[in-house]
Amino acid sequence: MSAPHHLAAAGGDPAVRPQDDLFRHVNGGWLREHVIPADRARDGEFHRLRDEAELQVRAIVDDAVADPTSGPVPEETAKVATLYAAFMDEDAIEAAGLEPLRADLDLVTGAADRAALAGVMGALQRTGVGGAFGLYVDTDSDDPTAYALHLLQSGLGLPDEAYYREEQHAATLAAYEAFVARQLALATGRSSDEAAEAAAVVVALETRLAAGHWDRVRDRDAVATHNPTTHTELATLLAGFDLAAWFAGIGITDAMLERIDVREPDYLTAFAAAWGEVDLEEWRTWLTWRVVRSRAPYLTRAVVAENFDFYGRTLTGAQEMRERWKRGVGLVEGALGDALARLYVDRHFPAENKERMDELVATLTEAYRRSIADLEWMGADTRARALEKLAAFTPKIGYPVRWLDYSSLVITSDVVESVRVTSAHETDRELRKLGGPVDRDEWFMTPQTVNAYYNPGMNEIVFPAAILQPPFFSPDASDAANYGGIGAVIGHEIGHGFDDQGSRYDGAGRLTDWWTEQDRTEFEARTSALVAQYDALSPAQLGGSHHVNGALTIGENIGDLGGLGIAIKAYRIALAAAAPDGVVDPEVERAGLRELFHTWGLIWRTKSRDEESIRLLSVDPHSPEEFRANAVVRNVDEFADVFDVKPGDALWLDPAERVRIW
Repeated sequence: MSAPHHLAAAGGDPAVRPQDDLFRHVNGGWLREHVIPADRARDGEFHRLRDEAELQVRAIVDDAVADPTSGPVPEETAKVATLYAAFMDEDAIEAAGLEPLRADLDLVTGAADRAALAGVMGALQRTGVGGAFGLYVDTDSDDPTAYALHLLQSGLGLPDEAYYREEQHAATLAAYEAFVARQLALATGRSSDEAAEAAAVVVALETRLAAGHWDRVRDRDAVATHNPTTHTELATLLAGFDLAAWFAGIGITDAMLERIDVREPDYLTAFAAAWGEVDLEEWRTWLTWRVVRSRAPYLTRAVVAENFDFYGRTLTGAQEMRERWKRGVGLVEGALGDALARLYVDRHFPAENKERMDELVATLTEAYRRSIADLEWMGADTRARALEKLAAFTPKIGYPVRWLDYSSLVITSDVVESVRVTSAHETDRELRKLGGPVDRDEWFMTPQTVNAYYNPGMNEIVFPAAILQPPFFSPDASDAANYGGIGAVIGHEIGHGFDDQGSRYDGAGRLTDWWTEQDRTEFEARTSALVAQYDALSPAQLGGSHHVNGALTIGENIGDLGGLGIAIKAYRIALAAAAPDGVVDPEVERAGLRELFHTWGLIWRTKSRDEESIRLLSVDPHSPEEFRANAVVRNVDEFADVFDVKPGDALWLDPAERVRIW
């Protein structure tokens, strides 16, 4: 028995039939017995691998502290050692008290007028304090050979605009205001009454900003959020806000403004109205809170504990703060991720892993090619364009060909100041892209990250080294296990190129309509059926009180459904290639498919606290893990076949109602 299948057997529940609940058949014993660690809101296979990667990175950091002159780039090793040691020196942090905040808070209080405060907002944003709207640099959706400056809504302290308006979040909103008051009293020396007044100002202003935010469903629309804007048009959207001062503060020059894309123009207009109407002192109070909120994790024990009490315990249900070394490793990861990655790859990513992954990706791509070529519902013109896009996919596996350069980054024993300079270093690096050629070798995750992604603007699929472990992948595992794990993940990421939003980009990464009207209509009819399926779902632990948002999760659900379907097709291709004369024994195939489905159920092994489940239903574009396992297989003919699923079984879905897209 291969390793992933063995893991499933170890945590499964034989009393639960796969025909009724694959997720609990594979994971039921584990779900019943496993205790979520007190320092987290959820736990499972992804988290187990993240724990392993975290321990591996800790060893790298500890080695750096023991010998700051070691490693392939000793200057980077020294910076890793200095930052980690500074964060771990709690006595020094306590002795410094709130003084590290002084420079930021003095900027806010010293802003005499709105123009000055706009400049301060930009300067703080450059050093890691989020402002009323955010920015990032990415490819231009109209011309993916060039970069554009993208602006987006921001300014809130709660996870989503819905927290400020929906009755189901009213208790959380009230708890948030009380938390803001306590934290402002701790961090700024306000009296309890003064802090309560300030907290009321913050929540009222954030509530106004939230009213201008687009909701999560609207905000994932690739076409609606693509709004090319000139510098002059941007100034009109932000009438009354001193855009030049904000640009100067953050470090944006006129030469960087050739291409601007605004995700939510309505929000900028709403913000500008609030900027002109709300008293300047209230904006200072709000920006003071933004400073405190951003720097809180790096301050005294009391401030850190208060921060966890709300953002950890109240929002997610976590009972204990993560150990300090874990938070320290996380800080170093965020600041010097590639410096750690060099050593991580050398120690933990064997060459044979990449070779095997290259084979899997090639087989999955061929499976997609055959699937698209055979799609009955798609016309010839759209099919030809889809195949062109598939042929243009770029896979990236393990680690980048080039590491980030930290030579100009200065790290000191002042943790907050080091956070400022690392944030500024990254902001400056991003802004320097504007006007230059697109770097198609860049990665947006480090190799030690347990995850994967599809980037539509570059039409690329990326698989960091850390996810290439059991139960997802092993060079020694059976084909069935690998295709049910990483194969389905590869298929999922390729599938994002053809989901409801990714399908709007062509093979070059350009946002353009390459579909015939008839094919787009049929595609949307199929995705609407999938939305309806997921709308009806509610996590078992919540007793029907909260449901999945099928429109929010449709992109990931398409990825899951297509990913598993293509993994099955790829597994069959691999079986035929390995069989004598290409003839596969039907019983061998059935047994392999059962193992593939078991592995599929295993990779979603996760247990969440109720608070976190509710939060994720509001903000996460992924469905709960039990549905990533079960809701997908209901639509897969092979699952019904190999497990003999019949009417009356919980996972039975009439063949006429099964959704197949890719």
